[in-house]
Amino acid sequence: MIAPGKEAPDFELEDHRGQRVRLADLRGKTVVLWFYPKADTPG
Repeated sequence: MIAPGKEAPDFELEDHRGQRVRLADLRGKTVVLWFYPKADTPG
C-alpha cells in the first residue's frame, strides 16, 4: 500500500488502444487510472 501523498512506483500498462504506457513517461502530469472488467466493455 502506498501512503497518501507518496510517489507511486514506476509501472507499465496497456491503454485502451493496446499501446504500452509507462508512468515514468507521464511524470509532471495528472494521471487517473480507471479499472473495470473488460467483459463490460465493447470489443
